[in-house]
Amino acid sequence: MMQEHEIIEKIKEYFEENYEIMRLEGGHSITDYSKQEALNQVLLYFEKMREVAYSVTDTEVKLTLPDQKTPMGRNFTIEGIVDIVRENEETWMYDLKTHDAEYIASNKELYGKQLNVYAHIWQELRKQELDHTAIISTAIPQPLKQAYLVNDVYRIRFEMAKWQPLIMIPFDQDKVKDTVLDFASVVDEIEDKKFRPTETDTLNKVMEGTNTLFATRVCRNCDARFSCSSYREYAVGKGKGERGNFKRYFEDFGSDTDQEEWINANLQGRNPDSIVTEK
Repeated sequence: MMQEHEIIEKIKEYFEENYEIMRLEGGHSITDYSKQEALNQVLLYFEKMREVAYSVTDTEVKLTLPDQKTPMGRNFTIEGIVDIVRENEETWMYDLKTHDAEYIASNKELYGKQLNVYAHIWQELRKQELDHTAIISTAIPQPLKQAYLVNDVYRIRFEMAKWQPLIMIPFDQDKVKDTVLDFASVVDEIEDKKFRPTETDTLNKVMEGTNTLFATRVCRNCDARFSCSSYREYAVGKGKGERGNFKRYFEDFGSDTDQEEWINANLQGRNPDSIVTEK
């Protein structure tokens, strides 16, 4: 069995490999500071979830529910990836999410729908025993990030103890049919090119389990927001949020910090010999 320091070195090695793949596929880089922050997040997550990590018996298990039909008669398949832990004569199914633990805990029904389908596939199609299902949040709480940033050892320990990234969500076999029907309806809407935007009123509401507006938490991370009528209405002056005129909305490239970081990162990642200067 590998020693802990060896595991950490392996994590760093895999992190570098994955970053290089993403950089080459995406065509842009991040700053060294942001890259180190991302690695710190991975290492903190490992430290907190060490026992679960050591106990995983099947990782990235692919679950498939084939031959489903939509209300319009279209065929589709539901697929998902989970981790399985068999320990003390019990079987746990974990689904990893990048969302905040507080948000997941406040919206258990939403996440439970997906887990219900996975549990159904595992039990009914694979004929495997299952005792518990849970979501693991990989997002690092903001207070812990701040404590780590200032290197406050005692505060880091305090925030690490408070952090609860594992959220148990009981599965309900009776809700599987409704969830599959929800998937089916979405498939029909996508195929029929019916892409209704979220109502503007929703963009102006604080999301449950957070202290931020829907528009700030969701829309600002959506590349399609400039084609969205609801976001346009929100951004140019109605309700709360990023107020302004159409010019400000059209020139929204993120905060000054985001823009500077993007420029610096891509300059760092660019081969100096390939930069053409005017003579």
